[in-house]
Amino acid sequence: MTHSALITNDAVVIGLLALILGGVFYTSHSNHPFFKKFYRYVPALLLCYFIPSLLNTFGIVDGHTSNAYYMASRYLLPACLVLLTMSMDLKSIIALGPKALILFLTGTVGIVIGGPIALLIMSAVAPEAMNGQGPDEVWRGLTTIAGSWIGGGANQAAMKEIFEVGGGIFSTMVTVDIIVANLWMAVLLIMAANAKQLDAKSGADTSAIQDIIVKVEKYEAEKRRIPHLNDLVAIFAIGFGACGIAHFLADAIQPWMVEHAPWGEQYSLHSQFFWLVVIATTIGIALSFSPLRHLEQAGASKVGSLFVYILVTTIGLHMDVTKIAETPVFFVLGIIWMLVHASLMLAVAKLIRAPIFYMAVGSQANVGGAASAPVVAAAFHPSLAPVGILLAVMGYGLGTYMAYLCGLIMKGVAG
Repeated sequence: MTHSALITNDAVVIGLLALILGGVFYTSHSNHPFFKKFYRYVPALLLCYFIPSLLNTFGIVDGHTSNAYYMASRYLLPACLVLLTMSMDLKSIIALGPKALILFLTGTVGIVIGGPIALLIMSAVAPEAMNGQGPDEVWRGLTTIAGSWIGGGANQAAMKEIFEVGGGIFSTMVTVDIIVANLWMAVLLIMAANAKQLDAKSGADTSAIQDIIVKVEKYEAEKRRIPHLNDLVAIFAIGFGACGIAHFLADAIQPWMVEHAPWGEQYSLHSQFFWLVVIATTIGIALSFSPLRHLEQAGASKVGSLFVYILVTTIGLHMDVTKIAETPVFFVLGIIWMLVHASLMLAVAKLIRAPIFYMAVGSQANVGGAASAPVVAAAFHPSLAPVGILLAVMGYGLGTYMAYLCGLIMKGVAG
């Protein structure tokens, strides 16, 4: 296919991806009745994967010879992990009280155990479909769903590299991930619309949520500011400075591990990318305790989110749309996985009499990440959107570690 790709210049490829991203964002924020209706059913993020995948499917660009993904995964990914975790305000998350955190962490546990459970069930029901070889082994592909459902696009890309996931199985899993996650989000939005009745029925105490609405509205009004050039330069410096440090340390640690810790290979400790992602995430968490986290008021996490979207378009270049129809069995696997997560969330919410808001946002902060957790939170009340962001950012912090753990369990189940 290399010889038949129409466009081989990466500058042109990146220009095309930028135009696709611009077009998706422009139309998704348009007031035109057609687009309003269209985006009610089709998430913008899905198009950011899907349109670039058409360039690959129809031979306009060969995603495997283009360096666009390499650039995004090695430079933008560590930078966005730092910017997204740096804005985490642990004090505000703790102020939500234990119930929001318990449900968020329950959601994470539900995904970590749900993957292996779904894999066990499907291996018994359809063993021949679970047989992929080498980079296309099914458990490898599933690790990218775990990354996406605990953290987000950045963690998904991290799992793809750490577990050396093949392009074929990956494109199938991206589709399963997005379709199953959006079905679940639709269920959560229906719950949000009926929250008062559901809370009244379960006898949940919603006073903490009302307090937050007042506090958040006050904070937003006082602190938000228009970013100046020096803010943007600072955000750029921190993101890419930390990316440089992460590369520097990963370059030193990885060869040392190969030489002195041969046992580390089975835990991906010989992967340079693993160290890159873990170091970048750790720097971000450390910075969240420093005054630099106030750059969030100037939009640090928005810049981080932009990098995630660019990364998503380059991942799309590796996707072959024709693979989707071949594997309905993986959709069943994805649905079983989500049912394990949902059942655990609902059971714990009932047990601790938590408001449905905590359950919905705790779940979406895992499954949807920073792109959609604030959407679900705002469905309860617009000023609650930052609560969704806070929990989702916590998901970014946990995503790499927990998805990695889930990957190791699935490897054990498959083996």
